[in-house]
Amino acid sequence: MHTVVVGTSGVTASDVLAVARDGARIELSGEAVAALAAARGIVDALAAKPEPVYGVSTGFGALATRHISQELRAQLQRNIVRSHAAGMGPRVEREVVRALMFLRLKTVCSGHTGVRPEVAQTMADVLNAGITPVVHEYGSLGCSGDLAPLSHCALTLMGEGDAEGPDGTVRPAGELLAEHGIAPVELREKEGLALLNGTDGMLGMLVMALADLDMLYKSADITAALSLEALLGTDKVLAPELHAIRPHPGQGASAANMLAVLRGSELTGHHQDDAPRVQDAYSVRCAPQVAGAGRDTMAHARLVAERELASAVDNPVVLPDGRVESNGNFHGAPVAYVLDFLAIAVADLASIAERRTDRLLDKNRSHGLPPFLADDAGVDSGLMIAQYTQAALVSELKRLAVPASADSIPSSAMQEDHVSMGWSAARKLRTAVDNLTRVLAVELYAASRAVELREGLTPASATRAAITAVRKAGVEGPGPDRFLAPDLAAADVFVREGRLVEAVETVTGPLR
Repeated sequence: MHTVVVGTSGVTASDVLAVARDGARIELSGEAVAALAAARGIVDALAAKPEPVYGVSTGFGALATRHISQELRAQLQRNIVRSHAAGMGPRVEREVVRALMFLRLKTVCSGHTGVRPEVAQTMADVLNAGITPVVHEYGSLGCSGDLAPLSHCALTLMGEGDAEGPDGTVRPAGELLAEHGIAPVELREKEGLALLNGTDGMLGMLVMALADLDMLYKSADITAALSLEALLGTDKVLAPELHAIRPHPGQGASAANMLAVLRGSELTGHHQDDAPRVQDAYSVRCAPQVAGAGRDTMAHARLVAERELASAVDNPVVLPDGRVESNGNFHGAPVAYVLDFLAIAVADLASIAERRTDRLLDKNRSHGLPPFLADDAGVDSGLMIAQYTQAALVSELKRLAVPASADSIPSSAMQEDHVSMGWSAARKLRTAVDNLTRVLAVELYAASRAVELREGLTPASATRAAITAVRKAGVEGPGPDRFLAPDLAAADVFVREGRLVEAVETVTGPLR
């Protein structure tokens, strides 16, 4: 099994995906262990002094003015975890929780938090054992970190609360730790606070969304190309020289992908046949511009994610010169903004895909295709309601595109009077990515059928490879009764698992 080594300088997106989705094992580097010990020495020295130091010998948030005596500090650290584990609602997905814990471990190992090496090792041990804390949907405002979600994770480290074992059964965390030979941690000065103060949940969801969208944007280029073929559109608008004079990188990449998919097609360029037209509709002709803008949005979001992956987010932090300083680096605005930006791009990509699907089903705009792509229009309704489903998904995506980060609600007796709502932005982006997958699956379903109905014309080799793979996956083709109960779920799985991209790339080579 792949092993991810955590050092002092952050982790990569591929590390996050390996741990969150593939169950990769974690090891702490010698450098990280040494940095942890050095920072802990600084915290211990400050804890021994009579002067109060925030997070070490004081209360938290609006209660930071109270100096906590030495005999109460361990209780203070336990209590902050217990009191902050106040999440509610449905359970958060296992991969999100694993990403959340791993990214908190990344910051802990930076040597800027003052956490003891044994606490960091326990975090790695819990992840390696396949133990997943029960984390709930609601409880983070995206400022002072993803507090409630991280608190539920810290409860597990203490042997409290509930967690899911490697067999998928939810049980008391203490039982699971004991079964795997993991001793619960007994938190000391600053450690409870250090386990809670980070943007780890929203960052983990951003990293996973970017990975999913990388595949979905390639899928969207493919479905757009298939729709262009089925509508007998022209591929001349995809010429590199046209996109070179408006040099947005994403636009050029999307146009190049569509052109690669359409290479050798006999269906393109029939503008002056039975139904003459000068230009294709915007949803066809401008596909690279819309998908390309989304790709460029992803590039910006990826830059933000890379910076955050290299960051140590905590408050207060231990600096190399021995100072322990309060700061505002836990504010989630940088991550929240790009999460919302991606949701806007996703909604627009789905919207243009739905418009192409609708065009394929309308006999007045489909250039010779049967109404609703039905086998016997009137006797059956073809894909009419498949487009309804797609339209419902697009409508929800537009609602999900409303930014969470434009909102703020004060908390902690007005001490935390401006928050990012980044966790909420991340949660709605996950829903948006799911819905985009379904929208593209409907376009794939309709475009595949439409291409097959163009008898006498040979589609591109890449199109044939895609349709062959679609049919092998159980998504039915033309013929009597074969579309009366469209298997959209099979098309969804086909797109979601990346099989559409894989099938096309056997012909085109790697898409951009």
